[in-house]
Amino acid sequence: MPNAVVDLFCGVGGLTHGLELAGLNVVAGIDFEESCRYAYEHNNNANFIQRDITMVEPAEIDALFPNDTIKILAGCAPCQPFSKYTSRYRKDGYKDDKWRLLYYFGDIIEEIHPEIVAMENVPELRSTDVFSDFVKKLYEHNYSVWYSVVFCPDYGVPQNRKRLVLLASRLGNISLIPATHTPEEYVTVNDVIGNLPVLQAGQTDDVDPLHTSTRLSEKNLRRIQASVPGGTWRDWPEELQLKCHKKDSGTSYPSVYGRMEWDKPSPTITTQFYGYGNGRFGHPEQNRAISLREGAILQSFPPNYGFFQNNISINKRKLGIQIGNAVPVELGRAIGVSILNHLEENANG
Repeated sequence: MPNAVVDLFCGVGGLTHGLELAGLNVVAGIDFEESCRYAYEHNNNANFIQRDITMVEPAEIDALFPNDTIKILAGCAPCQPFSKYTSRYRKDGYKDDKWRLLYYFGDIIEEIHPEIVAMENVPELRSTDVFSDFVKKLYEHNYSVWYSVVFCPDYGVPQNRKRLVLLASRLGNISLIPATHTPEEYVTVNDVIGNLPVLQAGQTDDVDPLHTSTRLSEKNLRRIQASVPGGTWRDWPEELQLKCHKKDSGTSYPSVYGRMEWDKPSPTITTQFYGYGNGRFGHPEQNRAISLREGAILQSFPPNYGFFQNNISINKRKLGIQIGNAVPVELGRAIGVSILNHLEENANG
């Protein structure tokens, strides 16, 4: 029987692209942000539907699945409320009601009963009541459930990112495929961005407008010149150190203002990866932060993945959020392969 996928909270299509590369048939992606439409539809074979998921009736989503198909519902609800960076909100309950989106996801599952459910999010979600309630609902509706925190380099992502992955099925036991890469085989920064055109800070490549680097102040330029791959601000001469670095509390932030290392996966790509001072996002060799294209490639998007029409001016902040929040494509592919293997194993079930 053919399959069909609807991708909730699809963004610019990281999960959808990975699922398509694995061989699944993604028919639609739904997201609140209209600005994601071009990237989603330009690079994938699915339709983009701009909607607030809290305003969508389950019957509308059910109608997206063609008749006589195995329904696969996938998604990554916005993770900011669960992130360790916003854990301070837990003292008196979540102040960002985006956490409720996972409840809407569960309600949709309850109404349309897809055969397969796939969900990806930050590891911190696993310890919340929201996640416990989500899993409980799946069990109540006769799903077999598997979930674990996954180290993305194990699946070919050139980035030290950890993500919570959940798979659930009404057809039988399901799980993520074993790791496809050993530590000796991890894809490195050099493997994926080592051959990109050289840029100066503030420069944009003539051919690829996404290969653009943020300007640096004179002092930050001196700082990155004094930085070594894998090092910290402690490598700088004292006159370049920030005041907070000279306080005891500054020792808690060794990962800012650093360079990546060529022969290892990159640090986790955040939504502000294009800023040198926002993490260890300095280029391993060139005196600049990594470009938007380099960040996308480290998220395992193909090097030619189009994020905007060429006649549109770049909004670095918006693109940084879209790229940093995306599901790494190769993790999406591993999820897709896992689902296809499961469907083949249960084809006669």
